[in-house]
Amino acid sequence: MSRNVIRVHPQDNVAVAVVPIARGESVTGTDMAVLPAVTDIPRHHKVALADIAPDAPIVKYGEAIARAMTAIRAGEWVHTHNIIA
Repeated sequence: MSRNVIRVHPQDNVAVAVVPIARGESVTGTDMAVLPAVTDIPRHHKVALADIAPDAPIVKYGEAIARAMTAIRAGEWVHTHNIIA
């Protein structure tokens, strides 16, 4: 199975899609569990690697870059519609 996301830092709870990922496809990367995409993920956009609670940090590069506006499911697209920068 080929990798379709990059997890930048081991503490990240999001990864970046290197190709478009359709809902239902597997989200795969190095050193991470395979999970199904629950929404379409555009290329170069973030996908949640675990469930993220409302107001919890979005972690990329090992740092909090935003907070969840709503509950975000593992495999869901993470973008301006569900985060507070």
